[in-house]
Amino acid sequence: MRIIHCADLHLESPLKNLLDESKAKDRRDEILDNFSRLVDYAVNNDVSIIIFAGDTFDRKSTRKTPIRRIFEQISEHESINFVFLKGNHDKRGVFEGEYEIPDNVTLIQGPEWTKYESGNVVIKGVELTEDNYKDIAHSLVLDPGKCNIVTLHCGAANHKGEKKVYEINFNDLKNKHIDYLALGHIHKYIREQLDDRGVFVYPGCLEGRGFDEAGNKGFVLLDIDEEGKIIDTFVPFANRIIYRLEVEVTPNDSMRDIIDKISDVTLDIKNKDLVEIILVGKTNMDDLVDIDVRRIKREFSDHFYFFRVKDHTTVEVDYASFANDRSLKGEFVRLLERQSDVSDEDKSIIVELGIKALRGENLDI
Repeated sequence: MRIIHCADLHLESPLKNLLDESKAKDRRDEILDNFSRLVDYAVNNDVSIIIFAGDTFDRKSTRKTPIRRIFEQISEHESINFVFLKGNHDKRGVFEGEYEIPDNVTLIQGPEWTKYESGNVVIKGVELTEDNYKDIAHSLVLDPGKCNIVTLHCGAANHKGEKKVYEINFNDLKNKHIDYLALGHIHKYIREQLDDRGVFVYPGCLEGRGFDEAGNKGFVLLDIDEEGKIIDTFVPFANRIIYRLEVEVTPNDSMRDIIDKISDVTLDIKNKDLVEIILVGKTNMDDLVDIDVRRIKREFSDHFYFFRVKDHTTVEVDYASFANDRSLKGEFVRLLERQSDVSDEDKSIIVELGIKALRGENLDI
């Protein structure tokens, strides 16, 4: 048997914080298309079940069009069973009040454990609430002779995630006969051992929506043999990959050098992808010229679906060279050097702003 474990599709996410209105609409359509692509993958790879571990939708108000398209896909593929767990972004519930739920759909929503069973495989899940999340593990009962998959949408200790979600202590789920804990909520792929028997897995999201969701995105494919043994494999699936790359700047670099460095790190990135460049390192204090971010944008914007650059460089300050400098600039630098309660990074920023002010330049703060 083959099962797909995915999560956090966030259909109908606005995406306007990053993209203009036209591209945001295109990206919403592309993310919706992922559902069809996922079903096509399932058909072509003999997948019997698809588990959606929460946050299928992104917001309370959802257009009819995406819901209709999803139901069309579900209805056209009766041989595939769709298991939808309600996540914290699925405010109304999954498909609540929209259509009659097809026979090949199992909805996991509500405070009690819901079970779906196929042969030797048992899938159990529950919607977490304020009343049940602390004790929900104690009510989980599984047959040790079955292949047990448990699905939850939750945060986990020691992993960063959105705060407005219930966190589960995975220690409470140990020795519960879980073979595979299918999780949702954290938008990057995480796989760790739960106990001697099972693992817990966050598949991440199918498609990154912002630069905080950079890197390969996809789902997990489970191959289950007749004895119930699971082999799980991460499958990259995103239509567009988001890259967030740091480029080191040195005090001797010219703008041409910086542009060449960006060209080198983006050489193998496809033009359909999204790229953010973070400039880090030091610039030369004696030749204090702003890095021309607008020039960099002009150079690369046409190369990618979306491109932006952020200047996080600081000024390299040679305090010794100002020891005998009797100018106002020297007095300013020596005064700043004596400030023990200011970090070196902040001192570099203050020096840069101070020298620009002394030169009568406009300050871009």
